Amino acid sequence: MKIYIMRHGQAGMNAKSDEQRPLTEQGIHESVMMARWLAPQLETLDRVIHSPYLRARQTWQAICKELPVPTHVEESPEITPYGDPDSVAAYLEALASQGESLLVVSHLPLVGYLVHQLCPGHDAPLFATSGLACIDYQDGKGQLSWLEGPHTIR
Repeated sequence: MKIYIMRHGQAGMNAKSDEQRPLTEQGIHESVMMARWLAPQLETLDRVIHSPYLRARQTWQAICKELPVPTHVEESPEITPYGDPDSVAAYLEALASQGESLLVVSHLPLVGYLVHQLCPGHDAPLFATSGLACIDYQDGKGQLSWLEGPHTIR
């Protein structure tokens, strides 16, 4: 199964709190560009899990029209920037073990830590805003297939 991990698009700095930072126009554009690049690679998309932070919700809202309609969409307070990578990875592994293809829309540093947790022996990579990683998950182990950002797919 495939687990796709995406960092939210570029966000502005003017907000009352970190949770309320909105996407910039560039953040919307780059996220849509990444989704259009990803869409032909997807056969299905069973579940999308996104952070409750505004920029992650807006990223999902911007890209959802470009991707196959998922069976389930959930907002999870567990996948905020400093969520627990052990528990989130365990949840993703359980879903992938049931045969679900997943897209997670979250934040640094969690997105890097998830790659590290799901792919034994792989360091936590840095993600560009709107960056996407693809993990092939089989037999209880993940293998990082690729990590791309909007600057690499233009």
